[in-house]
Amino acid sequence: MTVSLPADAVLDVAAKLAGQFEIDAATRDEQRQLPYDQVAALKESGLLTISVPERYGGTGASATVLAEVFRLLAHADPSIAQIPQSHVTFLEALRLQGTEAQKEFFFGSVGDGALLANAQSERGPHTIDVDTTSLRRQPSGGHVLSGRKYYCTGALFADWILVRASVTDGSGAAPTAATPKAIAFVARDTPGVEVVDDWDGMGQRTTASGTAILDDVVVPAEHVVPFSPIFAGPSTYGARAQLWHAAIDVGLATGALAAGVRESGRARPHFEARVQTATEDPTLIAAAGELTVTVRGAQALLAEAARRVDAAEDALTPQSAAEASIAVAVAKVAATRAALAAAEGLFELGGTRSASAAANLSRFWRDARTHTLHDPTRWKLQHIGRYTLSGTVPPRHGQI
Repeated sequence: MTVSLPADAVLDVAAKLAGQFEIDAATRDEQRQLPYDQVAALKESGLLTISVPERYGGTGASATVLAEVFRLLAHADPSIAQIPQSHVTFLEALRLQGTEAQKEFFFGSVGDGALLANAQSERGPHTIDVDTTSLRRQPSGGHVLSGRKYYCTGALFADWILVRASVTDGSGAAPTAATPKAIAFVARDTPGVEVVDDWDGMGQRTTASGTAILDDVVVPAEHVVPFSPIFAGPSTYGARAQLWHAAIDVGLATGALAAGVRESGRARPHFEARVQTATEDPTLIAAAGELTVTVRGAQALLAEAARRVDAAEDALTPQSAAEASIAVAVAKVAATRAALAAAEGLFELGGTRSASAAANLSRFWRDARTHTLHDPTRWKLQHIGRYTLSGTVPPRHGQI
């Protein structure tokens, strides 16, 4: 059984683990070595239990602490940081919508070291708010799950795969955005479940984001948690899910900036600067200053957004939930810009030598460009702008 971490030990444990993950991160990316050992260490560390409420044996860590944990892990290896994102997000869905028996069982499983992975995204002509994967009710009270999910981050490592599906009566009617959704908790070794290791993204190469094929999987009623009701009233569910993504992007930014600083110490100065080292070059100093402002600004907005989420959770109202979502959206936009700027700017700091394939520094840009495609910032700007100009609250869904 995994030992629950004391609240004051969480960040120290995360920092220590991140230091270990950083050592071979470039090699794992280059060779696409899936981080089985690192995921095992993550389980053993107790970090997977920190969002579990204290009454169920977890730490009950605040959003402020959780965001910094994700940032620390992403600073070291963004692929590994993305693996627990769904784990933490779906534990929140369990907290909000699970029965007492479900909470006892699944929170307890996490306490015993279980890792949860997502199966949410689909492909096809339909929009992303439609799940064609179906959870068909059976006369016995259970369900049968069928469909195909893509980008199932961490599914190859998971003990439980959490599948978002449309709840149907088997009549054959095509699901729509209005069809009620639920989350099916499916054990990884359940008959009818196949996870295909087919993720070929240019970045985030070791997230194990394969395809999950679900072929008439039998799911007992006690393993189904309603999903749609989360958004019937105010909640911080969407803000939290986006906060973890923002934290990963900020970690990418701080990691890329740190790599650029290291490379600058190895770079040769430009002859026109008339200095002994590249770090004395006034143009490079200015570039480092600009990047630092961008990255630290994103880091500060992340911390502020996390505080807003915690404040909303302490006094939840439609207004506090909206304010939390907007604060997170602002942080996510800033984090996206910072991650891309730092991942590109590190080469300016490092010079020609930093472009060597042997250093594999391109992984920072590839990771940043890949991960920041999550939940388009152009739509976050729409919601931010409307809220700023007219006080229009953002919609209730999992992406803001």
